[in-house]
Amino acid sequence: MHSVVLSELTSITPADDGERAHLLDAFAWVKSGAPLCRVAKPATPPKHLVSYFAVVDDDNILLVDHKNAQLWLPPGGHVEAGEHPRETVVRELHEELGIPIALDDVEPPIMVTCSETVGLTAGHTDVSLWYVVNTDRTTPITFDASEFNAVRWFTFQEVPLARSDPHLARFLAKLVATTAA
Repeated sequence: MHSVVLSELTSITPADDGERAHLLDAFAWVKSGAPLCRVAKPATPPKHLVSYFAVVDDDNILLVDHKNAQLWLPPGGHVEAGEHPRETVVRELHEELGIPIALDDVEPPIMVTCSETVGLTAGHTDVSLWYVVNTDRTTPITFDASEFNAVRWFTFQEVPLARSDPHLARFLAKLVATTAA
């Protein structure tokens, strides 16, 4: 598992010093041999691996109004023991939004963040691999109402950054730069 995560981290080219610091933190954590996967909610171990996936269509992103975090976030989920982080994307995309995707369609992550959680179950660190899932806005969505208040498409310019993941603006800027290149 550690070698798989190291491989995913190696695919990331940091866009700025902040992301470089997160990447170095993630590398050090994985290389330390620490447990990577959450085994008990909400915070055992206190630092664990998450796969975030930005569902995008051109310059639009699908965000979920997450009940626990009380923020508009990209969907995502905790990586389970023995599960490749890209498998987490496939599983969570289907569980949370009812969207099927093939594992071969999940590209390497474009960003990593190491963040203290916020919301109702704060108090642990998520090491989040940020993946991009391209889809069509007309794809039917059936969201998990026990986890989300709502699901909505936003243009990149109208994302409610004041009520979102603190790294989402950097991610969107990186995504735009990556797709423009």
